[in-house]
This record gives sequence, C-alpha cells and structure tokens, in this order.
Amino acid sequence: MRRSVPVAAVAAITSAGLLLAGCSGGKGSSEGSGEANAATKGIVNASDAKGGTVTYAISDAPESFDPGNTYYAFIYNFSRLYARPLTTFKPGPGPKGNELVPDLAESMGKPSDGGKTWTYKIRKGVKYDDGSEVTAQDVKYAVERSNFARDTLSLGPNYFQQFLKDNDGGYKGPYKDKSKAGLKSIETPDEQTVVFHLKKPFAEFDYLVSAPQTAPVPQAKDKGADYTKSVLSTGSYKFESYEEGKKLTLVRNPQWSAKTDPLRKQLPDKIVLNLKVAQSTIDKDLKSGNTLVDLAGRGVDGQTQAQLLTDPKEKANTDNTLGQRLVYTALNTKVKPFDNIECRKAVQYAIDKKAVQTSLGGPIRGELASTVLPTDIDGYQKYDLYPQKYDGDKLDLAEAKKHWDKCGAGKTTTTILARNDRQDEVDAATTVIDSLKKIGVTAKIQSYPTSKYFSDYAGVPKFNKKNNVGLIMMQWGSDFPTGYGYLQQILNGKAISQSGNTNLSELDDPEINKLLDSAIANTDKAAREKAYAEIDKKTMEQAAIVPLTYFKVLMYRSPKATNLVSTSAFSGQYDYLNIGVKK
Repeated sequence: MRRSVPVAAVAAITSAGLLLAGCSGGKGSSEGSGEANAATKGIVNASDAKGGTVTYAISDAPESFDPGNTYYAFIYNFSRLYARPLTTFKPGPGPKGNELVPDLAESMGKPSDGGKTWTYKIRKGVKYDDGSEVTAQDVKYAVERSNFARDTLSLGPNYFQQFLKDNDGGYKGPYKDKSKAGLKSIETPDEQTVVFHLKKPFAEFDYLVSAPQTAPVPQAKDKGADYTKSVLSTGSYKFESYEEGKKLTLVRNPQWSAKTDPLRKQLPDKIVLNLKVAQSTIDKDLKSGNTLVDLAGRGVDGQTQAQLLTDPKEKANTDNTLGQRLVYTALNTKVKPFDNIECRKAVQYAIDKKAVQTSLGGPIRGELASTVLPTDIDGYQKYDLYPQKYDGDKLDLAEAKKHWDKCGAGKTTTTILARNDRQDEVDAATTVIDSLKKIGVTAKIQSYPTSKYFSDYAGVPKFNKKNNVGLIMMQWGSDFPTGYGYLQQILNGKAISQSGNTNLSELDDPEINKLLDSAIANTDKAAREKAYAEIDKKTMEQAAIVPLTYFKVLMYRSPKATNLVSTSAFSGQYDYLNIGVKK
C-alpha cells in the first residue's frame, strides 16, 4: 500500500487514477502485458516454460507458513504451492477466479442429511515429499489440530470448531486427547474417504474446505507451533530451507505428479521468498525484475504509485482492482465509552472519510464506503445510515456532536491500533485521530507488526481491555466469495477467541448470530444473499464498524513474470499457483 506523500503527489495520484480507470482493458487473451488492468481480464504472458527462479518479497514476515495456523489471504494463496486443501479456486482473472474446483478431493462434496453431512473422496496416489501416501486420516488430523488446539495454533479461523459436532464439547484437541480417538464428528471409513458431521446444515461447505486447514498433516510429523518451519508438502513445491525472519526457499517436490493434480504446472526450478524487505525496495525490484511478486499483494507504496500513474509506459504494467475487501475502523463494544451505542454513532459521523481516503492514496485505492459488505460480494446493497455532509472540504460535525452529547462521555481518551509495517494504515489511523479530536476524543496510536497483530495485540480481548483500546484499524477480505464467507468471522459472537480473534469489535448480537446461522443453512442462494444484506444493515445499526473505503489495490506486473492473473478469490492478488519466469 502507500507511504505518506506530499499533497501535490496525492493530487497527481488521484488525477492519474482517473486516467487509469478509463483505460480500455484487454480482451481476455494471454497477452496484453502492455495494457493497464490486463491481468484482471486475462492471463498475462501465458507460458508453460520451465526453469528459473521466481522471487517473492514481503515487507514483514508472515504470521506462519503452517497451513493450519494462518489467516492472511496471501498465505492462503501461497501455501497452495506446498499444501493441497480439499477444494480450491481455479486460476482466473477477476470474478472468474471465484470458480471453486476439487483439489485434494476427487470431486466436490456430497451432501446428505439435509446438508449436515458432507463426504469427500481424496485422490489416490497423492504423496508427501517424503514419499509417504496421503490418507483421509491426515485430513481429519489437520482439521483437529487447526481448530481444536487454539492454545497452540490460534491464528486461523475457527469455523470447524463452531460447526462440527464436537463430542459434546469434551474434545480438547489432538495435543491433549489422551484417548487419541480424535473427533467423532469427522469419520474416515477408509483411507480415501473423509466424512464431516455438522451440528446444522451448511450450504456453502465446499467453500469452507477450501481453507488450507484441510491440507493434510500426518500426525507423526506434526511439530505443533514449530511445524511452520518444515511443512510436509503435498503440492508441487517443498521446503528446502527456512531462515526465520529472512528467507524461505521452495524447490520442486519430486513426489508431485501432474496425474493427480490438474491445477499445478511446477514451472520454476525454485521459489524464493525474501522477508522484511522495505516496500520501496520491493517496488524497485519489481520494476527491475529482481523480484517478480510482492507476496502481500497490497500494492505499491505512495511514491511509486505517483511515478507509475504519471508515466503511460509504466502505467501499462499496472493492475487496479477490487479485492472483496473493506478498510474500516472497528469500535470495541466492550471498552468504554464505545460500549455505549450513542458514542459509536457519534464516531460514525465524526471520522472524515474523505480525508481517510486521501491518506490512503485517493480514489484509486478505494471508493468511500458506507456498508460492511464490499460492492463485489453477492448480497451487497447500497445504503448509508450515517451520511456525511461537507461544506467544501470541511466535514459537518453537527450529527457527530449531537450523538456524542447523548452518550455523555465528555472529553475522553482512548487507544487506536494499527500495523506499523503498513504505512497507509498508520496514515489512516492518524487521520482518524485528527477527526475525533474535534468531538473531544483524544486517541493515541499504538502500532505493531503484521506478524503479531492478531496473535498478540488487536486480536486479544484481554490486551485491548487492559490497554484501553477503543478503536482498531482493520482491512478485511472475504474468506470465500459469499456474504457468509465475508461476515461470519468479523461479526458472529461465536467467532470471538482469546487470541487470533478477528471479531475486533467483540460484537455478540443474538439477532445477528441467529441470522448468520439460519442463512448458511438455507439452500436457496437468493435467500442467503437477502439475509446477508439484512445482517449488514443490522451491523451498521449497532455502529460497531466504521466503513472507510472499499479497498482497491494497485499492483505492478513484473515484465519477467509469466501467468500473471489478478484474481478476486484472493483479494485481487495475482494467483500464485503457476507463476513462472519469462524466457
């Protein structure tokens, strides 16, 4: 994303963004590397050429490379190189990337019992990189460790914990299970079959098993929290070396076979990921070809953005796309004074969204938002419960002050959290602080690295209460491209956990919880989408989330990379499954 830039540069970014938005895209062909937005419409530099090294870089270090202990879209994307979930998304541009297909499974799930039981057959002949055969029992164990050992592996979502029949709550996870029997709610009648038994119908379960938490893990090779250092591979690449905080190197998995994998091509000889590289350096290396992909997929920084969009030749190598994401400020409903709904409503009116948009890089980085659901998620409906009025560039604060007076908090202090390796997020938080001063709220910023943000700080309710954290900066992307895949983990009270939590508002509204549960059980897609829109509105009525912008990313396509395709399924990032090196 962006670093702080002078006002003149922001103006240049905004006007150049208008030019980019008006560019005609490609026609879905495999060429088109000389057109802006080409990778949102087709595969750029399509090639089956083998050999070479694909180099990735990221400004921090991922929270974990363990497929069962991660929740960032870029690791969901990247982990498919070495870990195969039951289903995954077929590489495709834009919305075409939302097509769900079997991966480790032979076919999509077979529902029965009204959608409460789902059966999958895994492909025969799939092997780990050590030559041992993958079994259904390994898939079962992977789900057990990732969802029922939250004191050890806390960073992924807890869908399975919520929806599986869990031995009446008595199952304590594989590390504490003395009987070693595991979950009764996941059956493995043979080595190729895995059966999930749910508490209630789940109409979108095929999407749920696309999470890397279903990538198999053999129990004998599990190292708990240290498994991230040497994951056993079922994908086209395996771990060669890992220097924590510095570099990860993947090489071809000799046990991988195209006969059991219709999606992967195993093109480069080696894949290198450099960690904790300054964003400005990543941008320079993308342009030179020393780096082919920015792993985080958050786009170039502000200075680079201004340069790209004012140079027609460079602009032609960019992709600007929606990514099923929202930039927002979460209001902590458990911390005073934001446990008072009138205080939360005041904040809705007080935060100057246009100023936040400018701090993020202008309209090219996202349109002003008024809903929780992004515009590119099914179920989105346009509305605005807290319309903001401007006199020129000045925000009218009359409504904000009226609600703040009703809440009776007077002058108050609070803490706002942001990620310190995301300068755009720090800039947005600073703008929020400036806005709230005008109604009597003094906020101080505390910033932490992406790798620890949810495990140690923003996602830890006890930390937030102890440190008077009333506001938390957040950017959220859909777990899978439906309203449920977007809303569940940030709104359902059952999703709140003591670490790795993403319901940062700690919202536990019985009506919203009930609507989420009933929607996912409904086999009528249109009815589900109607329910998601209703949930969105009820959340805004609670004023627990302040939508800021519907996020757009501006990415630079390395001219040396092949098979670049910007996919909605992974928040507008390039699909990492088959990127190669141009010969």
